[in-house]
Parts: sequence; structure tokens; C-alpha cells
Amino acid sequence: MSATGVRVAVTGLGVIAPNGLGTEAYWAATRKGSSGIGRITRFVPDGYPSQLAGEVDGFDAAEHLPGRLLPQTDRMTQMALVAADWAFEDAAVRPGELPEFEMGVITASSSGGFEFGQRELQALWSKGSRYVSAYQSFAWFYAVNSGQISIRNGMRGPSGVVVSDQAGGLDAVAQARRQIRKGTRLVMSGAVDASICPWGWVAQMASNRLSTSRDPERAYLPFDPAAAGHVAGEGGALLVLEEMEQARARGARRIYGEIAGYGSTLDPRPGSGRPPGLRKAVELALADAGAEPRDIDVVFADAAAIPGLDRIEAETITEVFGPRAVPVTAPKTMTGRLYSGAAPLDLAAAFLSMRDGVIPPSIGVSSAPEHGLDLVVGQERTATVRSALVIARGHGGFNSAVVVRAA
Repeated sequence: MSATGVRVAVTGLGVIAPNGLGTEAYWAATRKGSSGIGRITRFVPDGYPSQLAGEVDGFDAAEHLPGRLLPQTDRMTQMALVAADWAFEDAAVRPGELPEFEMGVITASSSGGFEFGQRELQALWSKGSRYVSAYQSFAWFYAVNSGQISIRNGMRGPSGVVVSDQAGGLDAVAQARRQIRKGTRLVMSGAVDASICPWGWVAQMASNRLSTSRDPERAYLPFDPAAAGHVAGEGGALLVLEEMEQARARGARRIYGEIAGYGSTLDPRPGSGRPPGLRKAVELALADAGAEPRDIDVVFADAAAIPGLDRIEAETITEVFGPRAVPVTAPKTMTGRLYSGAAPLDLAAAFLSMRDGVIPPSIGVSSAPEHGLDLVVGQERTATVRSALVIARGHGGFNSAVVVRAA
């Protein structure tokens, strides 16, 4: 079988989200439409125009990780390490029992360890350089999650990090699929992001895409006539990827499905007159999966909640699938946009939709009629889901799409 014909399975999920710690807690809350969005508590947000976020509540790294790791890791890395542990447990994989050069880690990041970096800069300014942690040299870095996961689990195979904002989570999984097809036995992939701190907040606000609403139920409204920006969040998902037949041969506890197709594009320069690249990314993903539009049972939308970007995404969906021809959902309305962690969380939701025969809802929104979307709103919808499309777009014009399929 050629490398491109190798099927890549997902055998484990590790989820940390604002509306649920752990895969099943997240999924139960998402199916019920329970939101994790609220007023920021990790710092006092009074002086900022945007004051809402999807914060992960109840996460105590000391309950899950060795004490020696706590002073050298940012919050996002602590959550990523725990999500990786949960994904391995779900996959019934003990990494210590596998050859270390046959396991890799490929994650995405949009900000790195902002909260750690802010704390050390404050120490520098207020106390002096002697009080800056030596761990600052790597705890802030985009690649730190990949590095710490690989060190903790003895994974010395092909590894890396992708930096392309929201699209990065899908790009990382696609790179992991490439490595599996080249012969790597197992790759941990996905993303966990967290930068809800003053420094990180100012950086996010620079995009001019954050909602300034103070109402958690009406702040993040993708495809809605009242759409006026997104709510940021923290968390994400990590996935265990293996070659399909190998996973079956080892007696994997569960095969959620496969990463069947991937496409990515970059939008043209503003003012060039050329069309956006999102439709091409979707078409590339479908072609890579050998799928027709009619094969897709649900679309997990990027859901920018910026009117112009919503229009582009809605046009892409209706042009590829037809008006109201495929159910569309945006469960990130319950978590906020988790940056690089958002799309892997949507991948997890897509696999769980296949498992349970339901499409999770988008909450708080009413789809504008002109978009022509069959948006699943209010409550979950029972459906047979065999294949799903996940869309993600990053600031700066990155577009990515992944087709996932039941095994």
C-alpha cells in the first residue's frame, strides 16, 4: 500500500475545555448546551473593553502532575500534559512500553506560555534579573507543549509544532498523519492554548475581533445578525493517532474514526481582487478523502462571529454543499474560541458525534436567513454521522479543513 493509502486512526482523546474537564464531562455539557463562558476571573478585567472568556474552571495542576514540573511550566503546558495523559489512558497505550523513536508529538500553538512570561517579566521589572526563573528560557516558547509531552513520556520520534492560529490545530493533526504514513508508530497531536492574562489579553485584543458584550449568553454569536466578535477561551484537545491496521492488531480499546482528508490554503493579499481561499481548502480536504459533498453529514464551522468572515464561511458551505443541504454546528459557542486548541476540540466533538449519533448544538444564536445555513441551534439533533468536516481559519488568512470518517 502506498503511503497516501495508509489510513490513520484516532484511538484516544484527551479534552480540557471551559465547559468540562475530561472528554465525557465536556461531551455531556456540550450535548446539553451548557456554556463555560463568563466574566474573567484569572485577572481583574475592569480596565479592558472585553471582559468575558471561556475559562477552564476547577483545574488544579498539582492534583495531576509531579511537583517538580509546576515551577517550570505555564498553565497551557500543565493542561496539555494532563490532556496527553488522559488521551493515552483512553487509548490504552503505555508509552513506556513502546520504542521511544517510534512515537512523536506534533502540537500547535498560537501564543506560547504568555502567563509564565508575564510573571517573569513582572519579576524582572519589580525585583531585578536575579529573580527571573531560568525556566523562562523555554516555558514561553511555542514548541514547549510538544517538548514537555515528549520528555514526560519518552517520545523521541518525529515531533514539532505548527503556528498558524486557529488553523494550526488542524495543520498539526495533518502533519501527524504524514508522519504516521511515513512509518511512525504513534503520534500525539492536537493543541491546548491558554493566554488569559493581561499580557495575553492585550495581544488578543489587537486583532480587533474580540466581543465587548458583557452578556455571556449574547457575546459570541456566529452567523447571527448581531454578530460582533468572538469570545476567547482556553483549553483544547489532544488525540492519539495510529495506523489503522496496527491499531486493530494491538486490540485498541476504541477506534473513534480516521483522519480521512485535509486541505489548507492562504487567503490572497487584501485588495488583490482574488477570492478567499476557504472554499479551496474545503474542496482539497474532500478530494483528499475521496469524498463528495453529499457524503458529509455535518460541518463543524470555524464560526468567526465577524460579519464579513461569517459571510465568507457561509458562502463556502452553501457553494460546496448547497443552501441548507448539510447540518452546520459551532459548539465553540459554549467554550469561546480556544485559538490553536479550538479545531482539535471540534475534531473530538466530531468523533463523539459519530459514536453517539447526535450533532451538538450552537447556543444563543439565530442564523441570519441570508446565510442559507441549516444551523443546529438550541439543542442537539439526532442524526447518523459517518463523516464530518471541520473548518478552521487563523488570523492572517490561514484556512484549513479536515474530513473525519467513522472507521
